[in-house]
Amino acid sequence: MWEKKPVLLLVLATCAILVGTIVTMVLPFLWVNTEADRIEGVTPYTALQQEGRDIYIRDGCNNCHTQTVRPLVPEVLRYGDYSKSGEFVYDRPFLWGSKRTGPDLARLGGKYPDAWHYKHMESPRSMVPKTNMPDYGWFSDNLLDPQMIQRKMETLGFPFTADEIKALQGKNEMDAMVAYLQKLGSDIAWRNTTKTEIVGELVNPYVAVDHDTMEPWEDLYQDNCSACHGEHMEGVIGPQLIGEDYEDEILFEIIYSGIADGGMPSFSSLGTDKVWKLVNYIKYYNQDEGH
Repeated sequence: MWEKKPVLLLVLATCAILVGTIVTMVLPFLWVNTEADRIEGVTPYTALQQEGRDIYIRDGCNNCHTQTVRPLVPEVLRYGDYSKSGEFVYDRPFLWGSKRTGPDLARLGGKYPDAWHYKHMESPRSMVPKTNMPDYGWFSDNLLDPQMIQRKMETLGFPFTADEIKALQGKNEMDAMVAYLQKLGSDIAWRNTTKTEIVGELVNPYVAVDHDTMEPWEDLYQDNCSACHGEHMEGVIGPQLIGEDYEDEILFEIIYSGIADGGMPSFSSLGTDKVWKLVNYIKYYNQDEGH
């Protein structure tokens, strides 16, 4: 029937497309970045952070890393609280992305200390052995140009202060990159609201262990802990574990929940059994005279 009236069919199809376009594209643009969307505490990038963002874009980091956590349970469990539009009011352009060769970075800020990022950018495999991320140690050889950064920020209308520009003197691209990464997701207090609570009494399921039992657990420690605490628990970025005598329950809570102020991430994603294995491995390593 409709195919016999091509003009009417064309008009109706055009109307349908226009309605879909308005609903899916025009209205969302009107709704986002309004005063209602703004989140208290979200601040503009400093000059150093903005330059780090420019370097991040220049070197194609956004081709492998997204910066948006979707409101899905697996996403929130892995990366943290889902993203809100008000978090991106100072982002030009947005770097939400859709391809994750590497992990999402929207909640990276504050997860690790600065020293972790410097070492990771210089040699990613020293911190994440199985990563295919290339080395960026050469960032440290490139000094920033404060005058150029000031001109860019003035041209694009980004806010900055004279003290911020002055502080760029002697800084390099590595400093800028680390400053930018530590900014991501740090303006909203999401870690406390999404913190995993330990329910019930903590009971160590591995009371009696020996060297043969413990030996397979060394890989668990090396893969998750050695980058910060050292291959032999001697301490690198994180404190040394040799000589420490934590109670089982306290050590479990530290590993499972992390230390937000200390830059140690939560390892709750490992599951309670693996966390208990780490607890016992660390305590056994301290007690074993053979090490």
